[in-house]
Amino acid sequence: MTSYVFLADGFEEVEALAPVDIFRRAGIDVKTVSINATLEVTGAHGITVKADVLYDEIAYVEADWLILPGGMPGATNLKAHQGLCSKLLYHSQKGGKIAAICASPAVVLGQLGILKGYTATCYPGFEPMMEGCNVAQTMVAVDNNIITAKGPAAAYDFGLTILSNMRGYPAALEVARGMLLKENDEKSEYYY
Repeated sequence: MTSYVFLADGFEEVEALAPVDIFRRAGIDVKTVSINATLEVTGAHGITVKADVLYDEIAYVEADWLILPGGMPGATNLKAHQGLCSKLLYHSQKGGKIAAICASPAVVLGQLGILKGYTATCYPGFEPMMEGCNVAQTMVAVDNNIITAKGPAAAYDFGLTILSNMRGYPAALEVARGMLLKENDEKSEYYY
């Protein structure tokens, strides 16, 4: 199965690309998806990337993870895409795996009602948009099929936590060691 990272103009570059890099190091099938009319997407800090595919080119039938980077106005642009919002709601209703970081847990998932009854985290100041959610103060929060993270500083732990959920802690540990993020076998507080 394939995991998808959705890119909208104004996305937080490190929050999108760090997890993609981590997944590819682990051999995970992951695609970056532009919700724009073209493959080019410009991040919040003026870095333009070329996505793997356009939103309308994917059927999402066998989607594993649906992943949302944050950034502003990136999160707002993701929320404005009706097709993506419908996919997120459907994926959530069937128990599919969703991950979001920074503003996206609140601006997208919170506003869609996906986080009601879950424990999640987001960029400080966006918590009021997460109605019905138990707001965690941790950098990364895991609750059943949803993983959320606070912001850019959590990008590596966010990606490694998703990888650990996909392939288990040993796979996340191997990638973390290869990236010099981890030197011992001690369990991380996030990516189990």
